Amino acid sequence: MIIKNGNVFCSDGQFHKKDLFIQNKRIVDCEEAASEDHIVIDATGRYVIPGLVDIHSHGAYGCDFCDASPEKLKTILKYEKSCGITSYCPTSMTFSFDILKKIFQTINEIEPSSEYARIVGINMEGPFISPAKKGAQNGDYIQNPDIEMFRKLNAITGHRIRLITLAPEMPNALDFIAKAKDEVHISIGHTAADYDEALAAFQAGADHVTHLCNAMPPFHHRSPGVIGAASDCNHVVAELIADGIHIHPSMIRSIFKLFGADRIALISDSMEATGMEDGEYELGGQKVIKNGHLATLADGTLAGSATNLFDCMKQAVSCGIPLEDAVRSATMTPAKSIGLYPEIGCLDIGSKADVLIVSKTLEIEEIVS
Repeated sequence: MIIKNGNVFCSDGQFHKKDLFIQNKRIVDCEEAASEDHIVIDATGRYVIPGLVDIHSHGAYGCDFCDASPEKLKTILKYEKSCGITSYCPTSMTFSFDILKKIFQTINEIEPSSEYARIVGINMEGPFISPAKKGAQNGDYIQNPDIEMFRKLNAITGHRIRLITLAPEMPNALDFIAKAKDEVHISIGHTAADYDEALAAFQAGADHVTHLCNAMPPFHHRSPGVIGAASDCNHVVAELIADGIHIHPSMIRSIFKLFGADRIALISDSMEATGMEDGEYELGGQKVIKNGHLATLADGTLAGSATNLFDCMKQAVSCGIPLEDAVRSATMTPAKSIGLYPEIGCLDIGSKADVLIVSKTLEIEEIVS
């Protein structure tokens, strides 16, 4: 396959007008080999970008990863692929070991398909979080960080847990980080930690922040908290929900200035109401009310988002983020943050040929993957 004359998003973070050659679902440098199937797509006047990488999403289209159903997981993956998300980390909630075991086992039953987003790992959000900042998580299952519990769950998945959230102020947290940092990317989140507690966690090996600003203390001028500590540590990548609800547009612009697009991973944090009509749904066994793109518990607590990652990327652009930065933060940066770049999130020679052809108005016109 040859994609000709497109404005291709390249690994320098810029768009360049060029042709893209694909053979055996890989980007190649040989036009002759790429033309063997005689498929040529004219992308003149359109953007050609990598398939998006959503590293934090609970569900969509009426289904949740925590339903512990392979068929429902397939429904999620099919929806995500249709929205331009080609690489996906299904994300769990705060539950017991036995419940998480059933949830995590489902990924072993998913066969790769061109209809589905590719599962590139699991994001384990909880149960090692702070009761004070549990958000929409179920407080009944919160527990102290437990390295043996994590290792047992990771073994069940074939060592496919890529991210795990914990609150650094919880007992055993720093010990957990020291033991697990070479096995999983550790994300600070759902936490009441102050600057010093967060900094200690990052210095111990944590390298990620779960949905920056949400479920953590605010960025105060005398108490900068997790946000300040993360900004001071250049190895830390921060997730950002740019759905137009979780974060004010001015804060989105400020965070991009503070961290830079190479340290911001746009995420959807989507739940099962995403792609569905307004009404009542569930998240982690709790009732959620969807009204437009707003999803809340009965008490008004934000309960994930009802927006997919492609629409979050578009929303970031509408907030004033340059398109190049928004694309980087939805592709390259999340792929790097879980150690899978340039295999995914990239259109370099040798990368997987996950390609979106997008109109000038940022509408998906073709998905090649």
